Amino acid sequence: MEDYSESRRAGERLAAGHDVGDPFAAAIRATRMAMIVTDATQADNPIIFANDAFLKLTGYSRDEIIGRNCRFLQGPDTDPKAVQTVRDAVTAGEDVTVDLLNYRKDGSAFWNALYLSPVRNDAGRIVYFFGSQLDVTDRKAVEVRARDHSDGLQQMVDERTRELTQALEQKTVLLHEVDHRVKNNLQLISSLLLLQNRRVPDPAVKASLKGMLGRVNAIATVHRRLFQSEDVERFDVSAFIRDIVADLMGSAMRDDIRVELDLERVEIPAAKAAPLALVVNELLTNALRHGFPEGRGGRIFVGVSRLNGVFRIEITDDGVGLDRETQTSGFGLTIVQLLCQQLKAKWETTDAEPGTRVVVLLPVDGAH
Repeated sequence: MEDYSESRRAGERLAAGHDVGDPFAAAIRATRMAMIVTDATQADNPIIFANDAFLKLTGYSRDEIIGRNCRFLQGPDTDPKAVQTVRDAVTAGEDVTVDLLNYRKDGSAFWNALYLSPVRNDAGRIVYFFGSQLDVTDRKAVEVRARDHSDGLQQMVDERTRELTQALEQKTVLLHEVDHRVKNNLQLISSLLLLQNRRVPDPAVKASLKGMLGRVNAIATVHRRLFQSEDVERFDVSAFIRDIVADLMGSAMRDDIRVELDLERVEIPAAKAAPLALVVNELLTNALRHGFPEGRGGRIFVGVSRLNGVFRIEITDDGVGLDRETQTSGFGLTIVQLLCQQLKAKWETTDAEPGTRVVVLLPVDGAH
């Protein structure tokens, strides 16, 4: 067994108020915080002094701890990583603060908030380590309860998230089923209109049926756009315009008309999709039907942008323009007027010299 007599005498001198300074030593003895002093010059850094608060905290007598390394307070559930943190600080001669699970003489565990600090002599050599211990078992218990509570809340959140995800998936499936049925119904209506159009000889009636067929197709395009999107609550106006332009130009079979698009991405609430789609469909159809009679080609410009708090759609052609009777009494423009009232939108038709310019201004509320 190693001889710790010199360490013991150093501890006695410290307890008597020598070597470290009388006021400081007196403070260590009198404080209610558990404190020890180890001898850094001895092998294994033995304890050479422990105040009464430390003895009370651990349940050991002074004779049972003097000359021993502090590791005797460790037990089966002491975290090896925390112990290694202390060892690394001692080796490096640095301060360290760490919570350790320690054990009293009777075997009961307590959480020890350990603070360890080196003391150097005039030559800069570490001669002591001062350690203070604070029983933070109650604090740890609160932390555990808080963590358990947090884990419980997290589990509840995760469960609720799963429920909402499943509900959303079910809603999406239902919406796609509705979309499928709506598209089938719209296709049926389109087929009936097309069949009727082929059977009637009157050109005026055929033109009316063709117009209705175009409107039904526009609504079908809206549904396709909405339910192919990941967000069925929003409607991408610019993407719809690209589709409707392609459809109309394909059915018109007019290679002599060039369409130019300048489309800023703008999304509106899905509830506004159908009426706005019909407005765009009517304006484009009018431009094709009335602006460019057979034998006259030209250009149609379609722009979508934001301006001063409104979302702006412009459709301009360089055709022959609308005559006054068409501008005031045309069925298509009557539809545009009624739908713009429903959308709380403003619209105006002006002479583009040559051709016609129509601008629709829709309030931005709910648009992105």
